[in-house]
Amino acid sequence: MADAFGQMLLGGTGLEIIERDDGFLDAVKMVYFAPVAEWPAVERRALRWVRGRVLDAGVGAGRAALELQRRGRSVVGIDISPGAVEVARARGVRDVRLLAFEDLDDSVGQFDTIVMFGNNFGLFGSPSKAKRLLRRLRPLADRIVAGSNDPYATEDSAHLAYQDHNRKRGRMPGQLRLRVRYRDLIGPWFDYLIVSPDEMATILEGTEWRLHRLLQQTGSGYYVAVLE
Repeated sequence: MADAFGQMLLGGTGLEIIERDDGFLDAVKMVYFAPVAEWPAVERRALRWVRGRVLDAGVGAGRAALELQRRGRSVVGIDISPGAVEVARARGVRDVRLLAFEDLDDSVGQFDTIVMFGNNFGLFGSPSKAKRLLRRLRPLADRIVAGSNDPYATEDSAHLAYQDHNRKRGRMPGQLRLRVRYRDLIGPWFDYLIVSPDEMATILEGTEWRLHRLLQQTGSGYYVAVLE
């Protein structure tokens, strides 16, 4: 299957084209190369909660890993996209590995913090998969600093209809089925889970993780959760 996401990063295009499984297409400004000054304010605030040895899950082009390296952190970046790994390495991420988040185990070592900025709590994919992975991560890390977007902070009729459709098929309203398009390339379908803070707290039940701190982006549904 084509690495559309990685080729998009290698191409440096300004837009990311995402297709949802109901046919909805969205073109959004690509933020994977953004310097820290252009990050959402809530992510800049969240940096104070990142300590010690860090895993950047879904490293992309390395925006978080590079900033954390600059601040003296030891960072390991992982991504499922070969193109993303190539870009992150070329931009100066010292330790970046081709590895799916769901395949993470103790072979990568232990971490003080796992960082999942830019809605990357979504990498957990589904509630059941999230619980399974969170239990596996508990011995590997002391803290997770993860971004998500409250799916209910919208009045867009297309998104509301999709949430309704998800409920009818037994999925969480914010459980998205997506793929990335770039030029003539189409990436594989993947599940991406966006949740409200209350839904996140429910998912954490029985995993030995708890919601320690919630940082909210002003005027937006985006937030960063600190899990311990």
